[in-house]
Amino acid sequence: MTKPNPSASGAEEKRIGDSVLREVKVEDAVGLILAHDLTQILPGTFKGRLFRKGHKVTEEDIPKLKDIGKEHLYAMELAPTDLHEDDAALRMALALGGQNLSRGEPHEGKVTLKSTITGLASISKEVVDRINSLGEIALATVTSGRVVREGDHVAATRAIPLIVPEAKVAEVERIASEYRSREGSDPIAVKPLRKMRAALLSTGTEVFSGRIQDKFGPAVSRKLEELGSELAEQRFAPDDRQIIVNEIIYFLNQGYDMILVSGGMSVDPDDRTPGAIAAAGADIVSYGTPMLPGSMLLFGYLRGVPIFGLPGCVMHDPYTSFDVLLPRVLAGEKIEREEIARMGYGGLHRC
Repeated sequence: MTKPNPSASGAEEKRIGDSVLREVKVEDAVGLILAHDLTQILPGTFKGRLFRKGHKVTEEDIPKLKDIGKEHLYAMELAPTDLHEDDAALRMALALGGQNLSRGEPHEGKVTLKSTITGLASISKEVVDRINSLGEIALATVTSGRVVREGDHVAATRAIPLIVPEAKVAEVERIASEYRSREGSDPIAVKPLRKMRAALLSTGTEVFSGRIQDKFGPAVSRKLEELGSELAEQRFAPDDRQIIVNEIIYFLNQGYDMILVSGGMSVDPDDRTPGAIAAAGADIVSYGTPMLPGSMLLFGYLRGVPIFGLPGCVMHDPYTSFDVLLPRVLAGEKIEREEIARMGYGGLHRC
């Protein structure tokens, strides 16, 4: 409990549940222990903590407090049934955060969760929605399935008022525990990406004959390397279905972790790739995705090995359906048709 300087007079009280906030004039606040952080904002120059929670106000602080617009400060008498904003935010972060996340220190009722690796954000939207429906507390996250790098923000917990009922935070802890028991995973986590050795078959008679230069190899290699994997081998084939089938089987027999087939994914008479992937024995999860660019992408499994049919946009567009599904494969997720069908919502990036 913190109390104002005994010389304070005319302090107004505000009751929040069983807790009490007393307004104290800045001039009368010498000796007061600050109940929360105080922020200074200098537009275009600085935004940050001027005084930390627990700071004891001195005479020298009064001009600085007035400079940031403070005419009154709070003295807090916290009831056992309530929590300070920082304590509430920290307990929520502890309850929700899982693997490969680090926690920042509480600041102005907020705690940030950051990724400690390059990986795939795994976040339960159900849990986020349930927590944000409770009121007086907030949880903000990135979208699930997004690639995050080391140090990237993944989520932040926030207490809205200065004093939060302990029961609200206990409910957050209950929701998180219930989710873990049911799903066997954390509500918020970052999945590590496996290092996979991929093989690429570039199809097209014009490329096979050397008439035009292949552009798929460099583009695909770069995307794999950015996620910690590698393009281990690239081969070329003309627009001949049986030759494409033979090359796919060759890759399978070499034991590669992933097979990529580029070119020939459209509806032209010379486009043989989808039929060849099926003829090689692949279980096609989906030929076509409701996302632009990348709607002509094919995805399936060939004896358990992920196989992609890559449309031309992968060569030149920075973000396609391949960039959505590739990290999920690297994270070890099983791709289902229903999940691909849901990619249309928010899937328009260029048309």
